[in-house]
Amino acid sequence: MKPVIDSRCGLHCTGCSFKDSHHCGGCIETNGHPFHGECPVAVCAQKRGFVHCGQCPDLPCQLLTDYSCDPEHGDLPKGARIEQCRRWKNAE
Repeated sequence: MKPVIDSRCGLHCTGCSFKDSHHCGGCIETNGHPFHGECPVAVCAQKRGFVHCGQCPDLPCQLLTDYSCDPEHGDLPKGARIEQCRRWKNAE
């Protein structure tokens, strides 16, 4: 079964509360412009022709690492979206 890829960075948007409360379409559906404005991670992946960051030979780049490990808005556990991108890549 093919995985559901619902973001460029590995964050799972499908169950995110911001989808409803902020009318967010996610980065894939909005071409890198979710509810908070332009997402540099999504824009980078799109410009390079990748569906998600796991397809990038530079994974994990500094930009994705900074997003994933940000102390205030990052992943729990740190680096979770990087690992998700690796899982998506391995499932292709």
